[in-house]
Amino acid sequence: MNQEMEFAARLESLKRLAKEQGGLIQEKQVRDAFADMHFDEGQLKLVFDYLAGQKIGIGEPLSPEEYLSREEIDYLDAWLESLKRLDSLTDGEKEAVTLSAIAGDSDAKRRLTEIYLPRVVDIAKLYAGQGALLEDLIGEGNVALAMAMELLAGEQNASAAEGLIGSMIMEAMENHIAENVQEKETGEKIADKVNRVADQARELAESFGRKVTLAELADETGMSLFELKEAVDLSGDAIEDIDSRAEEQA
Repeated sequence: MNQEMEFAARLESLKRLAKEQGGLIQEKQVRDAFADMHFDEGQLKLVFDYLAGQKIGIGEPLSPEEYLSREEIDYLDAWLESLKRLDSLTDGEKEAVTLSAIAGDSDAKRRLTEIYLPRVVDIAKLYAGQGALLEDLIGEGNVALAMAMELLAGEQNASAAEGLIGSMIMEAMENHIAENVQEKETGEKIADKVNRVADQARELAESFGRKVTLAELADETGMSLFELKEAVDLSGDAIEDIDSRAEEQA
């Protein structure tokens, strides 16, 4: 593994560790992770800045106000208030409920789901600010929680069940963020393509003193008719300097 790949892998490992530690990482843990790479203070500062940009606290968790919008904070407060009605359990009681859920007891599964609802919120807060709304992350986590209840039968003990539930919640949120980022990137690529064709059509229209056809634009720009037509379709025929009627008549 080259140095760049090793660096990226260690960063991902630190991000995962931070999530397991409640959204924080200790400065010593970061320094130890890169000790054998002999980073100077400037390089380490870049690492700390990157982690902070990922909503990871250095030494202590970030407060929600530091990375949530006002709307998300209001939603979080309202949701947490609704969860206060749930009875708290001791560790022993929670383990007993978990074992009953593993055995297939439907009432235990329902109770265990309630027990983990606050945990879904805690995990969602760790992923907030990374390309998805807090409300959506909690929703995805709750769906994963319900799915996990149906997969407990294969677990050997309460600890293994807890690991399964936590990993499914985290995976659901990570997948949701990845899908959002991909959709955003796709949208940006589409916008860039439409804008590029619109700019070239405008320049050519100014030169001709009239709207241009796709064929003329293809001749002048070297772009294929397929690319140009795709851009026009993506814009909803809104590129005003292209004479779409001429193409229809042709």
